[in-house]
Amino acid sequence: MSVAPSVLDALREIVGADGYFDQPADLQPFTVDHRKLYRGQTPLVLRPSSTEQVSRILRTCNEAGIGVVPVGGNTSYCGGGTPSADGTQVVVSLARMRRIRAVDPDNFTLIAEAGCVLAEVQDAAANVDRLFPLSLGSEGSCQLGGNLSTNAGGTAVLRYGMMRDLVLGLEVVLPDGRVWDGLKPLRKDNTGYDLRDLFIGAEGTLGIITAAACKLFSRPREVVTAIAAVKDPAAAVMSLSRLRAATGDAVTTFELIPRLGIDLVTRHVPNTHDPFDAPYRWYVLVEVSAGRSESGIRDLVEQELFALMEQGAALDAVLAQNEAQREDFWRMRETIPEAQRKEGASIKHDISVTTSELPRFIDEATRLLETITPDSRILPYGHLGDGNLHFNLSEPVGGNAAEFLALAPRIHRAMHDLVAQYGGSFSAEHGIGQLKREELVRYKHPVALEIMRSIKQALDPKGIMNPGKVL
Repeated sequence: MSVAPSVLDALREIVGADGYFDQPADLQPFTVDHRKLYRGQTPLVLRPSSTEQVSRILRTCNEAGIGVVPVGGNTSYCGGGTPSADGTQVVVSLARMRRIRAVDPDNFTLIAEAGCVLAEVQDAAANVDRLFPLSLGSEGSCQLGGNLSTNAGGTAVLRYGMMRDLVLGLEVVLPDGRVWDGLKPLRKDNTGYDLRDLFIGAEGTLGIITAAACKLFSRPREVVTAIAAVKDPAAAVMSLSRLRAATGDAVTTFELIPRLGIDLVTRHVPNTHDPFDAPYRWYVLVEVSAGRSESGIRDLVEQELFALMEQGAALDAVLAQNEAQREDFWRMRETIPEAQRKEGASIKHDISVTTSELPRFIDEATRLLETITPDSRILPYGHLGDGNLHFNLSEPVGGNAAEFLALAPRIHRAMHDLVAQYGGSFSAEHGIGQLKREELVRYKHPVALEIMRSIKQALDPKGIMNPGKVL
């Protein structure tokens, strides 16, 4: 069944001549997901410029029973913003809705539309000497609406929390076109169910988020960045605990990097180099921030790292001496996905367990994977501070990529079953999309699934919102 021409004409009229794409070359970027795992088709990409236009679009599609796929910066890892292959769904991009509606530095809040690129929100906060702390590798292209819809994580979750923790209120267009105005920038509003949390992380399956009231924070005046070689993941966890206690919980970032990550980055990414003269098995990237200059926090970090080295937990450490060196350290961490891509085929996981369990989990998961694919190279890296690792594998050196990738279903099942045994999550920050729907059914508590389906039915009885995603 194709979308009726009369419905497409009505949708074009809502957004005007500049508000849609319908030519194949213009549609193509909206039909392939970021990782090129999914390819779909759509007759029309709508680009509304206001909440009122989004409302009219959804009302029209709901009445006609037409599926709607909201898309942000198209950086999803799980195919959450890709239409189906049958061409019966329209895509709605909020890229033209990118106004900063209000900034209140005294209330430490900002109201932004969902099409704002994350870097633009960060800049709007910085312009009033405030911080919006969400930070992702894709912050120059991902959009606030996508960050909200996937409950984005990133590198500062340890200090500031996930996207859900950075939001006070939302404006949402429901599937039937009604608009819920919940944009109050209040920190206390105890008036019944918290509707905000229904839509954050829902991946566009319950409505379209058009704006958000976001929390801001004081800008750090002193930032200390270091890379330390550590004995093993257990030593890394101990180092994190020590640094959090010593700095009064001022640790912003604590990222785990194995030796393979350093090797891949220095091999494939220009202008990168090993921060140490000798190779080590494990490293951590640490960032600590303070609210005033010359706070003494650098001395605290140096003292703790020296004490950890005396105990044998840390084996070596380098503190960034300037911004250029700090950027070099961060490049080592942020280009791991790019380097792994250039190295060849890979199998990826986005898992979390409690931070205290991570060392034991890494050991057990590594042994498990080696029984399935003994020659593959195992690359567990990422946000140790909040328990979230990207537990990836790269194809064996000189191996057959197709044979390696054929093991993916077996590897995913083994990994996710192990995560479940640890009481963890098979999708810590990337969401469900199309990629992990069956995993959700396997691992989510049946009562939780029943509640989710009831909410979906109540808000979207015709099932027009991002069909085939999450549920």
